[in-house]
Amino acid sequence: MNEELKGEVTRGARALVVYPQMRGRGDLDTDARLEEAKGLALAIGLVVADAIAIPIREPRAGTLFGEGQIQNIGVACELNEAELIIVDGSLSAIQQRNLEEKLRRKVIDRTGLILEIFGERAATAEGRLQVELAHLDYQAGRLVRSWTHLERQRGGFGFLGGPGETQIEADRRMIRDRMAKIRRELEQVRRTRGLHRERREKAPWPIVALVGYTNAGKSTLFNRLTGADVMAQDLLFATLDPTMRAIRMPGVEKAILSDTVGFISDLPTQLVAAFRATLEEVTAADVIVHVRDIANPDTEAQKRQVLDVLSDLGVLTGAEDEGEDRLAIPIVEVWNKWDLLGPAHAGELREAMAHREGETIVPLSALTGMGCDDLLEAVGAELTVGSKLYTFVILAADGQRLAFLHARGDVVSEEDAGEGPEGPQLRVQVRLTDRELGRFSAL
Repeated sequence: MNEELKGEVTRGARALVVYPQMRGRGDLDTDARLEEAKGLALAIGLVVADAIAIPIREPRAGTLFGEGQIQNIGVACELNEAELIIVDGSLSAIQQRNLEEKLRRKVIDRTGLILEIFGERAATAEGRLQVELAHLDYQAGRLVRSWTHLERQRGGFGFLGGPGETQIEADRRMIRDRMAKIRRELEQVRRTRGLHRERREKAPWPIVALVGYTNAGKSTLFNRLTGADVMAQDLLFATLDPTMRAIRMPGVEKAILSDTVGFISDLPTQLVAAFRATLEEVTAADVIVHVRDIANPDTEAQKRQVLDVLSDLGVLTGAEDEGEDRLAIPIVEVWNKWDLLGPAHAGELREAMAHREGETIVPLSALTGMGCDDLLEAVGAELTVGSKLYTFVILAADGQRLAFLHARGDVVSEEDAGEGPEGPQLRVQVRLTDRELGRFSAL
């Protein structure tokens, strides 16, 4: 391979997006998939010269595409002066190398492109560690195919002599060592995150997690509800690192709202594993708010992708994988970008909403603020559902427990209970859910 093909993806490069349209694929339709791939390229600062779909009946082991299709891709590159080819699918290392040799241009697949985006956007130390781990995992399997100069041998050291190890073996060993070090650092991060989560569970504030397909409007909604200034652009993966802010809602004095990374179809397996610690924040939530771009023609397919990832993370089933039974986390579904709908489409959706019994759905526009009050009411109702009336006698000086009851419960009455062995007491009647009762008992 020529040296010029080995460099990093550079901002401003002209790219040709190629979507291999596999037979039997039931995900997003072709136009939507091309638009999404173009959005990914734009998110890393590339110039999309053109985007084409190529139907594939039988994938070629060495190149994925057939010879005639490769020639057509080459012609499209010449016509559009494209210096980079993005294959919106997964390429093996040998396929990537062979395509680069035949097309004389750098080729990256969907996984490589998303890794580039994540590498540029990760802001926290944890995010950068997770991205580096994913990069190394992706790269480890490609050394043998991508860099043939690494196959030469190095001599042995000291008196051992011998044939030594090949450069590629040395590089693999260095990658393994670095990955082991990163995993140790991430484990420390997870332990710290676990301690923070335990403290939050004892604190009198519920957690509400925003999830959704990338570019559904989560960060815009987060900013609208909290008055924060989290990056919110019409850009895929504008938010990578989780952000938390306090909010108020009916029946709940204070709650913690968490904005998370957006989901996407065919998320690289390396990133699903690497970002599990970040997404663990969702598993600790009291309520999940699923933000959907209801104006997107593929909103139903996007919803399936989000629910599939949540299911993989064990969020939808509670703690089944931990051998214990508990309720799934309640989900409030937000139909965002309602302001972009025409009257007829909005009417059809309202009619469909009326038939979705047992689900909490809120039509909303994060941009204009329409429906935000309804969302807060719906989340507040979910946080207080199933509460029962309890009576506690508490020391008047026990500020922590009194604050918990006022913040997490619905205090019906509070009166003097006379002098106790340790001082003045209060009799408090309060409605609490089973979960909050458990938290209160742990204080």
